[in-house]
Amino acid sequence: MKTVDALYSDMLSDFAARTGMTVSEGGDLSARLYAAAAQIYALYVQADWVNRQCFPQTAQGEYLDHHAQLRALERKAAARAEGTVRFFGDGASGVARSIPEGTVCMTPGLARFVTTQDGVLPAGQSHVDVPVQAVEAGSAGNVIAGSIRSMAAVPVGITGCTNPTALTGGADAEGDEQLRARIMDSFARLPNGANAAFYEQAALSFDEVAAAVALPRNRGVGTVDVVVASQQGMPDAALLDQVREHLRACKEIAVDVAVSAPEEVPVDIAVRIAGHEVDGLVGPVKLALDEWFCGQRLGQSVLRAKLGSLIYAVEGVENYDILEPARDIAVGKGQLPVLGTVTVEAMA
Repeated sequence: MKTVDALYSDMLSDFAARTGMTVSEGGDLSARLYAAAAQIYALYVQADWVNRQCFPQTAQGEYLDHHAQLRALERKAAARAEGTVRFFGDGASGVARSIPEGTVCMTPGLARFVTTQDGVLPAGQSHVDVPVQAVEAGSAGNVIAGSIRSMAAVPVGITGCTNPTALTGGADAEGDEQLRARIMDSFARLPNGANAAFYEQAALSFDEVAAAVALPRNRGVGTVDVVVASQQGMPDAALLDQVREHLRACKEIAVDVAVSAPEEVPVDIAVRIAGHEVDGLVGPVKLALDEWFCGQRLGQSVLRAKLGSLIYAVEGVENYDILEPARDIAVGKGQLPVLGTVTVEAMA
């Protein structure tokens, strides 16, 4: 696309060729021609923008959403991080202490988490674990173990709280590139109501489903097994029931559809790292690995090169050496790699 100055230069040349006259710089006619060139340039820019929004390969934002809707797809909403918080009390107390649902816990950075059910610290016990969920959806809710240190309103008899393990599963709303990939996949693998693409795309229509794999004839002719994973990894029974009911309502006649959770493939990781204040890097490295081992890894092999890139991308890590796994780990279609034991040590 030509610049404003190039358009202006072309207009001056055209004027001179047609009239045999030159336009003096700074004159009224020169200013008018430059203003016209600027307006023409603006039209070029607008036309180029409109052209990009007309095609899913280049559309952005709400215009990409419109293309998705034409393919019966929707942008996935952000997901909330989940986990457990340990509440402490005086172990010598002879009275049970209640922790109401909705109790808000916080990190020093004011990331907030709320208990999703009532908890009770029994008499004589020093602590109890209660499930929590991030108040705000998004990846900002993924925090390392020990990040939660305070409560907005302290329940009676409770002296403190923390998270013994990392809180994970938080994900930002689906970005343009991820949605674009799903749209293009719907063209590359056209669902016809009977093929694997149909069942996978139907399962992925649920916001809670991060990945889905259809296994035709897995239990013989006339059967389809659909394996789904949530952002946290393993889907709960309620999600499996919802997907199963939806698929059975839209499946082809005389097909037995089963919906199940994936088979877990534990992956133990041992790594040595180098950097400034290695002790402070252990938590961020573990969190980076926790975030990557989510439901989106369904059916994907675990490559040492990818693990290395995740570790090296942690701010402060200057070098690393992966001791385990010793080689890439192959993962089958219906399997989900899950993070096992993680050991992070300083390089000698």
